[in-house]
Amino acid sequence: MKPVSALTLALLALPACAAAQDAGSAAAHGSIWPPKYTFGNGTELAATGNFGYDFNAFSGNGYGNAALDDDHDWRRREFGLTLKRKGVYDFVAVFDFQPKTWSDVALRLESKALLGRDAGRFRIGQMKLPLGFEGNTSTRNGSLMENSLPTQAFYQGRRIGVDWAFERPRYLLNAGYYGQDLQGNNNGSTAAARAAWIPFNAAGQVLHLGVSASEERPESEINGLGVRVLPSVRWRAKPEASLTAVRLVDSGTLTQVDRIRRSGLEALWIRGPYSLQGEYLRQRTQRDAGLPSYSADGFYLFGSWLLTGGSRPYSGGNVGNPKPAGKHGALELLARYSSIDLDSDGIAGGRQRNWTLGANWYLHQNFKFQANYVRVDAERGQASADPHAFELRGQFSF
Repeated sequence: MKPVSALTLALLALPACAAAQDAGSAAAHGSIWPPKYTFGNGTELAATGNFGYDFNAFSGNGYGNAALDDDHDWRRREFGLTLKRKGVYDFVAVFDFQPKTWSDVALRLESKALLGRDAGRFRIGQMKLPLGFEGNTSTRNGSLMENSLPTQAFYQGRRIGVDWAFERPRYLLNAGYYGQDLQGNNNGSTAAARAAWIPFNAAGQVLHLGVSASEERPESEINGLGVRVLPSVRWRAKPEASLTAVRLVDSGTLTQVDRIRRSGLEALWIRGPYSLQGEYLRQRTQRDAGLPSYSADGFYLFGSWLLTGGSRPYSGGNVGNPKPAGKHGALELLARYSSIDLDSDGIAGGRQRNWTLGANWYLHQNFKFQANYVRVDAERGQASADPHAFELRGQFSF
């Protein structure tokens, strides 16, 4: 049995183990599902996880009529613990056993508990940077199976640092300063900030308009041979399919990087069962030794419709999974267009445009099934590619 299968079965068995314990103790302190224990002072210890298994089938061709291989495998195997006391702090530590990397590992403190007044939340540890909308959406809450082309290429990911978030019903502010990640990669520092205006912020009626920016200053490192390696960067994206290593757009490695500036514009509109979401992302790479700078950008726009009623939930400047409606759950239909242009400043990184049709079935608050069909149109230099991808995912999260 694969390790993740054993782990999943063990997690599913936890409720039975809890039920076998003293009923009075379970009622007072424990939760049958998800696994959770509440201490006498209100502190809560809970398990958290997100497991997704994917199937990808391809048709059409990549460059040079090369076929993309069908595959099926785990997409995510995230498991961790949370410890929190409402109004005071919360701590999370999550490890993804699929890529064998740490996800969020951070402590967040409520300023009111520290200062006696609400001046926002302070966080320290490894976390996502406040740049853009889609990149900051939780992996369990993604409306489409994979992030759009520009998010894949330009979003910076998680870093170790400190940040501050200040939220009010009509606006939010988020800023932080970060270094490398817990894997010891990405030497250097980044300052990032995100702000949003939310003129409509009620259940089933949301308008979110945001802007974000960051500046990264990568640093050189010493490799295992004692040789100094100058900072470099590479901009590329998969064709919005998880289980292929193929990248149809790729800037190649840019060496002697001095700084990277990223910026983004974002918008979200929700009205009852309908929603629209869009984002524009751009990066500019400045280099040393007289090497030319390199800029690239991209955008996406998608719409969704909950056929069974209800709305996409919104809080904290982002979205969650719709709650299942009735005994048959909730059904959502989606369509997305995304585009990226890596042809710039003498570099033929390629251009790509994707159309995606999707359907989500939220069977239960812990179970979600997704199907995506992606049609790709890409060109790089004189070559062109037009693969299609059919994707399925079963997701269990808690």
